[in-house]
Amino acid sequence: MSKRFATFDEFWPFYLGEHRNATCRGLHVWGSSLGLLTLAWGIATLTWWSFPLALVIGYGHSWVGHFFFEKNVPATFDAPLFSLRGDIKMIGLFYRGKLSAELERLYGSANPAADAPVRAER
Repeated sequence: MSKRFATFDEFWPFYLGEHRNATCRGLHVWGSSLGLLTLAWGIATLTWWSFPLALVIGYGHSWVGHFFFEKNVPATFDAPLFSLRGDIKMIGLFYRGKLSAELERLYGSANPAADAPVRAER
């Protein structure tokens, strides 16, 4: 990511654009969900190693999505806090059934091509 973003609202279209591949998005949702469940299990059972395991599960799935399906570098490397917030927003939209609408709003399609331009805000 060569561009720096001052606000999350500026970062969000870039972030979602880095997740145009449906398999990559699915791996993010799956990995983050499993990671959170692992963390919750670890807290409930007081298992110390659940925290690093949760990170490996969450980031592992996400990075496989980026490197093998999206074929880009995760935004986590350059903007970790915005990226974490983007993950939470994207996954929340997915579970509420609103992710396709957000993709359509920004890119004109629920499955946008990698080079689809970002639409102007309405």
